[in-house]
Amino acid sequence: MPVSFTSHKDAVLQELDRKIQRAAEIIGGMAEGYAKGYAPVDTGNLRNSISHGTEDSGHTVVIGTNVQYAPYQELGAPNAHVPPHPYLRPAIENHKDEYKSILEEELKG
Repeated sequence: MPVSFTSHKDAVLQELDRKIQRAAEIIGGMAEGYAKGYAPVDTGNLRNSISHGTEDSGHTVVIGTNVQYAPYQELGAPNAHVPPHPYLRPAIENHKDEYKSILEEELKG
């Protein structure tokens, strides 16, 4: 009796890639929301400018802003007597377990 094998590798890899991209988009949206919540607010310009996206074919989440003074708020500017007001780092660091759970759930589903 002849035996034949069929590979579904490409379909499996495509579905895995789709799930990773979906998790990255969910995580990015959440991280953006957390960063906006942590952002210092004077005029609201910094908070409103925070956005997210993905790189590496949707496998890497990027969160940030194009506001010129954003790095000085995040990191501080000692020479200008501006203390750090981190908002991007806590949006990532304080929620790692949550992001990990999202990725795990997407991969299981």
